[in-house]
Amino acid sequence: MKYHGRLVGLKVIVFDYEEARKVFSLGFYGKPFGIRKPKSPDFNAPLELSLIEAVYLVEKGYLEVRDLEDRVLGLRELVGYAEKRIPRFKLLYPVYRDLRERGYVVRSGLKFGADYAVYEHGPGIDHAPFLVHVMPLNEEIDPIEIVRAGRLSHSVRKHFVIAAVNPETGNIKYVMFKWFKP
Repeated sequence: MKYHGRLVGLKVIVFDYEEARKVFSLGFYGKPFGIRKPKSPDFNAPLELSLIEAVYLVEKGYLEVRDLEDRVLGLRELVGYAEKRIPRFKLLYPVYRDLRERGYVVRSGLKFGADYAVYEHGPGIDHAPFLVHVMPLNEEIDPIEIVRAGRLSHSVRKHFVIAAVNPETGNIKYVMFKWFKP
């Protein structure tokens, strides 16, 4: 079954409450309006999806997105829209897709200074064990930035992970950092 969303700026909104609950139930997609960390789909509110979530759900065949003129946006058109508005979309999306395909729940990691907070079960059910920073494979990174990110992730009891994306092939290499006490 295809659910229906409306593109509004940088978000896609599922206004129908029943459809919103069903989309959320697919794997903790989106955020219901007014509910910080819902643990179940028992809510009566529209669902707000990020563009990255919406692209993934369109790609999987679960979601149809219409613009404000009521035109259906195909996957290519939605990806083009996202690429113009999210500067690192071509790096962020493959990592989002890969983590979702591996069964993880992927949410914004902005409040932790990372690209993604990654859950094994879902927000409100467990704490995200991983913070993921996405970068191009051959980009240099300052060691101080690694230490800074590692200390922050350690202070919130999460593992710091770098997802290095090869822009030419789309292949992703994950590097997880752990504190070592000699």
